[in-house]
Amino acid sequence: MSLIERGLDVLSKAEKAIRAYTLCDNCLGRLFASLGFGLTNKERGFALKTVLLMAAYAYPQGIVDREIVVKLAETGFKPALAIAEKASLSIQPKKCYICEGALEELDELAAMVVRALSEYEYETFLIGCSFPQDMIRREETLWRVLGVDTGELLKSEITREVGKRVQRITGKTYEPSNPDIVAIIDLAERKVRVEPSPLFIYGRYRKLVRGLPQTPWPESSGEEPSIQELIVRPIVEAAKAEDALFHAAGREDVDVRTLGRGRPFIVEVRRPRKRKLDLKRLEAEINERAKGMVEVEGLRYTVRDMVSKIKAFAEIARKTYRARVVFKEPVEESDARKLEEYFKKVQIKQRTPIRVLHRRRDKVRVKTVYSVKAEKAGDRELVLTIECQGGLYVKEFIHGDSGRTTPSVAEVLGKDVESISLDIIDIEEYLGSGSGETKGDNRTARH
Repeated sequence: MSLIERGLDVLSKAEKAIRAYTLCDNCLGRLFASLGFGLTNKERGFALKTVLLMAAYAYPQGIVDREIVVKLAETGFKPALAIAEKASLSIQPKKCYICEGALEELDELAAMVVRALSEYEYETFLIGCSFPQDMIRREETLWRVLGVDTGELLKSEITREVGKRVQRITGKTYEPSNPDIVAIIDLAERKVRVEPSPLFIYGRYRKLVRGLPQTPWPESSGEEPSIQELIVRPIVEAAKAEDALFHAAGREDVDVRTLGRGRPFIVEVRRPRKRKLDLKRLEAEINERAKGMVEVEGLRYTVRDMVSKIKAFAEIARKTYRARVVFKEPVEESDARKLEEYFKKVQIKQRTPIRVLHRRRDKVRVKTVYSVKAEKAGDRELVLTIECQGGLYVKEFIHGDSGRTTPSVAEVLGKDVESISLDIIDIEEYLGSGSGETKGDNRTARH
C-alpha cells in the first residue's frame, strides 16, 4: 500500500466514524493513536476533521457535503460551526459518543486528584480510572465497526493526560511501575479514591521479659501488651496510617526471651499519610514506650519481597539458644562433656510437638544441631548453649517430648528433665535484609 493509499484509508475510516458517531477531537484522533509522531490525539482529531471539512466545503461552490458539515459542527468543531452559521443551518452540539465530554474536563479531573492527594505525603504517583461499563462497550463497538487496529484505549489517554497535569501542578513524579500512591478516578461518580502504597520497615527486636506474647492473644481485650502491639502502634501513629501488619522471622514461646541481636521483623504500614519518618527517633520512642519489655534497633525501609524472604530464611537460619536445664536427678561434669561430644552437626528428627498438635499438622521435621556447649551449674542443673538450624523445637530437643524428638538431651543422658529456662541469644542475619534501603520514602518498592 502506497503512502497516499494509506492516507486515504485513514480518511475513509475517519469519515465513516464522523458520519456514524459524534466524536470529539480526542476520541477521533485516538482511533489512529499509533500513527504519526509527536502528535496528541486531539491534534490528530483536529487535523482529520479539518481535511474532511475541506472536502465537504469548497469556495465558491459552498457546501459540497451537507451531512459531513452538520456532523462535524455537532461535535463542536468551530470551523464547521462557522460554515453552518453562514449557511443558516441550526446546529445543536452533542456530547461525544465515547467519552461524553470527559476529555473536555481533564483540568477539572486533575484538580480533583490534586485535592484528594493533598492529605498524603508522597514523591511518586500513578493515576487510575474506572469507567461506566456502557462507555467501555461503546468504544469496543466503534473499534469493531471501523476495523481499527491503530487505536488507544480511552482509559490510557485520560490517565496519561491527567497524570501530566498533576505532575505539572504538584512537581511530583508520575511513576507507572511502583508509585508511592495511586489516585483512581471514578468517572461515573466523579470522585477520586486514593490508595497509598504500604511502607515496609525492617528491624530487629529483643524481648527482654518472659510472659510476653509475640502477637495478641485471640481472647485479648486489647489492653494486654504484646510484642506486635508495642512495636506497631508507635509506627502507625507516626505514619498516620490506617493500620499495620507485623511480620516476624519466626516466633519464640511466650516464656522465652530473645536477646543478642534480636529477631528480624518487618512492619507493613497500610495506608500511611506520612512516608518520611525519622526512623532513629521512632526507634527511641518504641523503646521508651515499651518500658524495658522490648527493644528494637536497626529500623530501615525495605521492600515487600523481604517479607517472604525473612520468613523463609527463618526456617534455615542458624540460631543460638541458652538453656538453663534442671534435671530430676543429679548431673556430673561428665554429662556436660558427653553432650558436647555427641551433638556435633547431628540431625534431629522431630514429630510435631504434643503442645502444638492442635494447630499444626502432625509430621516429622528434620533439623540440624550444629553444636552444644554445656556447663554444670548445680547438682541437678546444666547450662546449655545450643547452636541449631531455624525451626528446631528446642524445648523438645532438650526433654525429648515423650520420644517424639530423637535424639534429645534427655535421651543421650538418660535423665528426665524437670524444668527449662530458655533464651535466644543470637539469630543469623539474612544477608539481603538491607537491600532496597532508602532515605525515607517507599520508592524502595521498585525492583
